[in-house]
Amino acid sequence: MGKLDGKTAIVTGGASGIGLATVKAFAEKGIKTVIADFNEKGGKAVEEELKAAGLDVLFVQVDAGNEESVKNLVAKTVEHYGKLDIIVNNAGIGGLGELHELTYEDYHKIIKVNQDGVFYGMKYAIREFLKTGGGVVLNTASILGLVGEAGAFAYAATKGAVVQMTKAAALQYATRNIRVNAIAPGYIETALVNKEALGDFYDGLVARHPIGRLGKSEEIAHAFVFLAENDFATGATIAVDGGYTAQ
Repeated sequence: MGKLDGKTAIVTGGASGIGLATVKAFAEKGIKTVIADFNEKGGKAVEEELKAAGLDVLFVQVDAGNEESVKNLVAKTVEHYGKLDIIVNNAGIGGLGELHELTYEDYHKIIKVNQDGVFYGMKYAIREFLKTGGGVVLNTASILGLVGEAGAFAYAATKGAVVQMTKAAALQYATRNIRVNAIAPGYIETALVNKEALGDFYDGLVARHPIGRLGKSEEIAHAFVFLAENDFATGATIAVDGGYTAQ
């Protein structure tokens, strides 16, 4: 029996990409895992697939940028599994464009999901952790929370905020057996970010990563497993980025 076996976790944005890879990695470690996603069809399909493989998962639809929805997500998790040990605040959206043409509505849409969503997830998970004697918060930041990129003003703002929110919360709850960490992924190969979809732009992205390729969702998921297991890690944002931020 592994250290994580029997634990309960929530993964937001769990129906695709890094979130889905993390759900699978957690469930394979024996963690009872809630697939939390806005995409009901996709989330239910993942739930059905993983249950058929013998994994203990549950889909709960959530709007990460809505406080009541996140509060309900945590409540449903505790109702179904009896407790909450780990939350991965991973749900997020992107956006590129010129700052001087950015509308408040478009700016705030990114803030609402990427920053407010992390706040809500941390808030309601930590409330549960304080009741049960501890827990683990894991946040998805980004290399763009560590370095800048032209055209990514709002997205970078949210990911920089996630890095600082992670540090502040880690310090606040360190003596109460609550650990808070983040992963800052580099560019990850997905259905939208690949050679076929991006053409020559893809080659430019690859060139920014000294390791010579983009990352895989599973590589970020493995980093989350490490942080879930390591009792001495808190307040850290770990770049898993093929050397992108080392330059």
